[in-house]
Amino acid sequence: MRKRRYQLLASRYRTRFGEIDLIARDRNYLVFVEVKLRKSASFAQAREYVDRRKQDRLRLSAEMYLAEHPTDLQPRFDVIEVYAPQGVNTQRPEINHLEDAFQ
Repeated sequence: MRKRRYQLLASRYRTRFGEIDLIARDRNYLVFVEVKLRKSASFAQAREYVDRRKQDRLRLSAEMYLAEHPTDLQPRFDVIEVYAPQGVNTQRPEINHLEDAFQ
């Protein structure tokens, strides 16, 4: 995300509703990011694990963050898929950044 010029504001932001992996900003958006790590997509794509229930918890946690940190930036929810076949020993994991993954 830093390579794409996002400014990281928080990581592992926790509320009673759940956790937001990353919170970042760019010029126009305050981005709430869910990161999903998988060895492969053979069973299902990583983004499929961000189901409706998880999305609802992320929205509630984002509302709590916005109540504590008011901003004029437009909020957005992204998903970052990380595929690492050898886990932490993977030299070059495949990373897919899905902007505006859900609303």
